[in-house]
Amino acid sequence: MSGADREAPGEAWRQFCRRLEKAGDLVFDAEVAGTPIDQVEGYRYLSRLLRIALDMHMENADPDFPGFYQASHPTAKIGADNPDNLYLNASISGARRYRITGRRGSVPILSFGSKANRYAVDGTMASTGELDAADIRFEPDGSFEIIASKERANGNWLPLADDSSMLLVRQTFLDRDSEVPATVRIEAIDAPRATPEPLTLGKLEQGFDRAVAFVEGTARTFLHWADLFKAEQLNRLATTDQTMFFKAGGDPTIHYLHGYWKLAPGEALVIETPVPDCTFWNFQLDNIWMESLDYRFHRIHVNKHGARTNADGSVTIVVAARDPGYGNWIDTAGHDHGTMLLRWTGATEHPVPQTKVVKIDG
Repeated sequence: MSGADREAPGEAWRQFCRRLEKAGDLVFDAEVAGTPIDQVEGYRYLSRLLRIALDMHMENADPDFPGFYQASHPTAKIGADNPDNLYLNASISGARRYRITGRRGSVPILSFGSKANRYAVDGTMASTGELDAADIRFEPDGSFEIIASKERANGNWLPLADDSSMLLVRQTFLDRDSEVPATVRIEAIDAPRATPEPLTLGKLEQGFDRAVAFVEGTARTFLHWADLFKAEQLNRLATTDQTMFFKAGGDPTIHYLHGYWKLAPGEALVIETPVPDCTFWNFQLDNIWMESLDYRFHRIHVNKHGARTNADGSVTIVVAARDPGYGNWIDTAGHDHGTMLLRWTGATEHPVPQTKVVKIDG
């Protein structure tokens, strides 16, 4: 190999590293990141976004040979990821037709969505098609087949559009210990070749460019959200206008109530809310980067299944550094501020909770 042949991929790598280094300014310059824990979690957040981006734009980028991967999970998180969800993503193209097969399992909520993923461009992820388990025909053994395409197909059909680029499967658990997730697979029906083409310099450069753009665009989008919630929803949950959330890929069956929480030592945020008739609801605590706090080791969320309700059916949620002994305690996990989210899924009414900060020590 000549020196010139070696230089091209080497320069692609150096460009990638330079752009990634520059992305660190998003953390360094973020006014909302005012404490040491904000800063260190911010740089960890960028590393997590990079892991997701490389999975998305390098390892699973070929829409002719798609496979499911997890873009949000316990150690990589985007945009107030739901701790009760199992997310599966696949790269697709509106120019292709796909067959999705699997087995239903017992997870209460299962949905499929096609998206135009523009996080790297303008921070949006437009829905181009939605299909819920309630509208899917399953065989007696729980198996199913879905066709995803622009043209309507017989049987279970997930619409695509010209700019569809991602397929997102959401599975929502009420009790992970007792419920069985669905299994899903995907294949392109009309792939033009039998095996993927070998990696080329052009594909390497494209993957690197898109990966860094995704890191930058995603971080910038949700920093803007955190700034907005801090200014308008401090210790409140009243984001009744859903437009911004749906543009970013939110599930159209969910009503999202985002907020920003901030507590002094010895304080708690008490949230009182009636519970509407709905298929699912949960509340979660996030950091300023809109990552759910570490639910592997802390009780940072509560849902319809595990919540203790009041005599009138309402729910009291208490966000605090320690268990105050009443309501549904949510652990701040070493933080004193961040973002938060309450979801109503499948509800026709969307009550806005009452919130107040109280003293629990002293």
